[in-house]
Amino acid sequence: MTSAPNTAPPRIFSPARLRAQRDRSAARFSEFDFLKRRVSSELVERLDDVAREFPNVMDIGAHDGSLSAFLAARPGVRKVLALEPSPAMAAIAGASEGVEARVSLLETLDVPPASFDLAVSALALHWVNDLPGLLVQVRQALKPDGLFLAALFGGETLKELRQSLMQAESELLGGAGARVSPFLDGIDGGRLLQRAGFALPVADSDRLTVTYETLFHLIAELRGMGEASKLAGRVHPLRRDVLMRAAEIHAERFSDPRGRITATFDIVWLAGWAPAPDQPRPKRPGSATHSLAEAVGAKEIPAGEKTGARGSGEDRDQDG
Repeated sequence: MTSAPNTAPPRIFSPARLRAQRDRSAARFSEFDFLKRRVSSELVERLDDVAREFPNVMDIGAHDGSLSAFLAARPGVRKVLALEPSPAMAAIAGASEGVEARVSLLETLDVPPASFDLAVSALALHWVNDLPGLLVQVRQALKPDGLFLAALFGGETLKELRQSLMQAESELLGGAGARVSPFLDGIDGGRLLQRAGFALPVADSDRLTVTYETLFHLIAELRGMGEASKLAGRVHPLRRDVLMRAAEIHAERFSDPRGRITATFDIVWLAGWAPAPDQPRPKRPGSATHSLAEAVGAKEIPAGEKTGARGSGEDRDQDG
C-alpha cells in the first residue's frame, strides 16, 4: 500500500462535493461526456504510439469506466482497475467486462506498490488537493519503466465564465468571490512530474473552444458532466440578478459571429515513466535528437517556455 505525504496540503476542493456531484450526474453522464470521450480517444492514440503492451492498468478517477472498458479490450491487457470517488459512477464502471471498479478518493491510492504497468487519468486530477503527493503515489504504484499518462483541465479553462461572473459580482455586489476553480498549467505539470520522481517527463496542452446558445446552456452542461465548482468551505449561491448580468456580459464579450457564446477548455497532458535501471539517461542539454514527446505524440515543453496549445472548435446544443 502506498502512503500519502505526512504534511497536509491546503484544502482547496471538497471531496464530498466531488462525490455528490458525480453521483447526481451518473445516470445521464453519457449525454454530457463529449469532453471525456474526446480526451479518452486522444489518450488511446498516444498509447498506440508506444510500442509495448501494458498488462496491468489503473484508471484514476474513471467516471463511468468508458475508458477503462476500452483499455480492457486492448491486446495484452489482463487487468484494469478503475478507481472512482462516486459510488454511482463506480457501479456503472464495474459493469464493463474486464474492469474491476473500486470506490476510492482521488487523494489516496490504496494499491500495492510496483503493481501496474500503466496508470491513466482522463479529466479527473484537477480536483485533487495534493496533486504533488498523488503523483508520488502514482509513481510508487507503477512497476519500473511503467508509464503514467493523464489529461486534466488547465489554466485557461472557462476563462470567459470566470471573467463574466467576476464582473457581474463586482458591479452588483461591490466585490467578487471565487466561482471557478483554479487549474494547473503545462509548465507546472512538467515540474510536478519531475518533483514526483518520474523519468523523462513531458507536458503539453490542447485548447478547445466550444460554443453554446447561452450561458445557461453551458452551466447545464457543466452540471451534467459533474464539473461544477467543488471549492471547499461555504459557497454562497449566485443571486439571480448576478447570474442574469453575467449572462449578458458573456454574450457581449465572448460570442462568435453567429451570436453563440464561447467557452474555452484547456487540456493539459502529462506523461512520465517510473524510473528503471535500463532506461535511457538524460543527455547533455541540447544534444538530444529524440524525446518521449515523439514516442507519445506530444509536444515537449522545455523548462521556462510557455505551454503551447492547439486550438479547435465545437458547437454544443444542450437543453438549458
